[in-house]
Amino acid sequence: MPTTLYGIKNCDTMKKARAWLDGHGVSYAFHDYKTAGIDQEHLARWAQQAGWETLLNRAGTTFRKLPEADKEGLTEAKAIALMLAQPSMIKRPVLEHGRKLLVGFRPEAYAEEFE
Repeated sequence: MPTTLYGIKNCDTMKKARAWLDGHGVSYAFHDYKTAGIDQEHLARWAQQAGWETLLNRAGTTFRKLPEADKEGLTEAKAIALMLAQPSMIKRPVLEHGRKLLVGFRPEAYAEEFE
């Protein structure tokens, strides 16, 4: 079953997720969406699976620096457009394991999936 970890290379949470996967012998491909980008199809599929509210990182600096007008009246389409324009607004990491999707890093969720 293919496993892909999506995120940004230098993010601390990403480092924890990668260390967990490496430490548990899980092979995975890493996709840095800050350098390689991300397409609308991925974001739409993830939003459908996990919910756009889960996928959008509202706690991050990039989102907090947005003008109030961009933050108001958020819909799935508006959130996806924001994440496409600035991938830093995607919560990290996003882990695809077969048909399973995990958003954010929680060691217990990873253990449940891989052990």
